[in-house]
Amino acid sequence: MKGRLGAVQDEAVIEHLRACGLVAPGETPKMTPLSGGVSCDVWRVDTAGGPIAVKRALPKLRVQADWFAPVERAESEVRWLRRVGAFAPGIVPTIVAEVPEEHLFAMRFLEPAQHPVWKDELIAGRVDPGFAAKVGKALVGIHAATANDPAIARDFDTGAMFHALRVEPFLLHVAQHDAEVAPRLRALAADLEARHIALVHGDVSPKNILVGPGGPVFLDAECAVYGDPAFDLAFCTTHLLLKAVWLRPHAAALTASAARMAEAYRAGVVWEDADALMRRAGALTGALLLARIDGKSPAPYLTDAAHRTEIRTRAKRLLTGPDAELCAGLEQLIAGWQGCPSGGQ
Repeated sequence: MKGRLGAVQDEAVIEHLRACGLVAPGETPKMTPLSGGVSCDVWRVDTAGGPIAVKRALPKLRVQADWFAPVERAESEVRWLRRVGAFAPGIVPTIVAEVPEEHLFAMRFLEPAQHPVWKDELIAGRVDPGFAAKVGKALVGIHAATANDPAIARDFDTGAMFHALRVEPFLLHVAQHDAEVAPRLRALAADLEARHIALVHGDVSPKNILVGPGGPVFLDAECAVYGDPAFDLAFCTTHLLLKAVWLRPHAAALTASAARMAEAYRAGVVWEDADALMRRAGALTGALLLARIDGKSPAPYLTDAAHRTEIRTRAKRLLTGPDAELCAGLEQLIAGWQGCPSGGQ
């Protein structure tokens, strides 16, 4: 039976939806909690007008470490979804209501049968490098459409939020606890925060991408910032390479997916030198691989100690050791990852 606090919270959410005109007077829609990850509450709400997805930001993230983040990230996410939806409506869900004072918003619900989560597809062994290429093409399209735009830069002047959600927990937290890689990680963090090039999603992960009938659909842009587009490419590449270690039977297809995504992305880089961007993406991927083991948000599926040790060792070699030359470019790093103990089997 649901606790009284949960029931009160649900009633409060319904009242906000009623004020927005999404719930009729006297109507009591069914609310079903969905997986919101570590950063938010998410519900499916079945209203008389059809199902909607409702999301509310949490002030303290659901991780072991103390990790607090500004709840205003909900408003930043809505701005990202609306901005991208204006020029590429097929790759984001439609916002139907927003309650900024509660850091809550509602979207059109996308049925899972037609929009499975990419992460779930990968875990099930349905690894399609062609879909990964579509992700790369869609992602570079967002960056190309927003690059060097002062108005968008002003709308997403959210560097403090990006620092709290990405730079500190993923790079500086590791640097604080690992002297060997600290200089390299601090240099990467400083460079990342100094670049203001295009509209960055900040959490491009298979768990935040739906496999839609027309291609990828991007969710969860809480970390949106006007920053370095190399971060988005590196973040998604990191997840594919981690899964190549975790999902041993599908390692070849997963690394091929990372390669196809990088290839498609490179082809659309028109706002700067592509080689320079791919070098930054390679360096950030090395750092993020280590962060998903030793940062504030370790990858929850990497429960095998041997896998964690393997990734940590490989990542540190990429950052400071004999494999550091692979960080000269993302494609080289991906090709080298295939030779790791898990990826090669």
